[in-house]
Amino acid sequence: MSSLWHGFAEMHVVQDHPFVVTRGEGAYIWDQSGKRYLDGTAALWFAHLGFGRPEVAAAVARQMNEISAYHNFTDYVTQPTIDLADRLASHSPDPGSRVFFTSGGSDAVDSAAKLVRRYHTLTGNPERTVFIAREWAYHGMHTYGTSLAGIEANRTGYGELVPDVVLVPHDDVDAIEKAIDHAGPERIAGIYCEPVLGAGGVRSVPVEYLHSARDLVREAGGLFISDEVITGFGRIGDWFAAVRFDLDPDLILFAKGVTAGYLPLGGIIVSPRVASPFFDQAAVVWRHGYTYTGHATVCAAGLAVTEIYENEPIFARALELEKELEETLGALVGEGPAVGLRAGTGAMAALQLDPADTTLAPRVALATRQEGVIVRALAGNGIQISPPLILTPGEVDELVSGLQRGLRAI
Repeated sequence: MSSLWHGFAEMHVVQDHPFVVTRGEGAYIWDQSGKRYLDGTAALWFAHLGFGRPEVAAAVARQMNEISAYHNFTDYVTQPTIDLADRLASHSPDPGSRVFFTSGGSDAVDSAAKLVRRYHTLTGNPERTVFIAREWAYHGMHTYGTSLAGIEANRTGYGELVPDVVLVPHDDVDAIEKAIDHAGPERIAGIYCEPVLGAGGVRSVPVEYLHSARDLVREAGGLFISDEVITGFGRIGDWFAAVRFDLDPDLILFAKGVTAGYLPLGGIIVSPRVASPFFDQAAVVWRHGYTYTGHATVCAAGLAVTEIYENEPIFARALELEKELEETLGALVGEGPAVGLRAGTGAMAALQLDPADTTLAPRVALATRQEGVIVRALAGNGIQISPPLILTPGEVDELVSGLQRGLRAI
């Protein structure tokens, strides 16, 4: 029996039967018995490049031999931290943006809430404390993120955490307008918006919805926060959904793909408009940061991954996968308990299972794993497919075939 406490796990089941992953190469992982599996989820949405890229390991080793890390408070910094911030800003919708690093996506979500509220206080609007979030949304698992959660199960059992959060249907623009009117436009701090809802079932909305949501919140004086922890760095076929869909956000939240999972990193890309009050000569200090903010070795990994994105057709392959997944997975609708498919925006999809049996998703995921393919149960009785962006057409067929066998086994 291990001492480890797993996330999102029934520990009375898991503690004696962990699935131990021993190595990875390309789009495949191996368990401790030596069995190989095709990773159909890029782990938790992050292994965009698959596993075993030697240039990333080499960059990490070089940095560790120079200086592994130093803190980022006051005027201290390491060169990889500066370099990665500059590279990320250059690929954002506005190259004049500023980049604040965190240790992961949940950190980025909560940091953004503090930043937005501090911004409003600094610009003379301390009453702007209300955030709008969407049903089915996932914004990490820290205190603010849990309060913003549009997946009800993730909020259950904690009581009220952070007040002044308003949930609206994920695809209803009129509901946003009503929420603004009900709270009072003068109290709106901003809206958190996943361009494609990930953990909540891979739910996309028309681009017009995203533009309207942004415009309504901006007209009220709030900020548009594009949570791209999942969609960033190629998952959507571009650096960010904000670039592909011309979202012009005030803040972009990122993690996962920034290092392709090789080391943990997250952060916020802050538009010049929001950043400028903190950079003026008379500006107050934003008293916020983390011990590992801008960790040198992690940023070295991020630089190596960024160079791969810049020099290899990873994003182009993601756009091909967008079509391939929609076509091949669509053939599984009607197979066993599969009743629908949500796909067509980025290299991500969700196979919808019969809602009458809420036990289906974990059972299908387990049966598919036994067939040598990793998929994952999602909120709303769906199956997540979000493979590494290096997946070949032959590996797509292998993924779909394994999932088909898993469906038939139920």
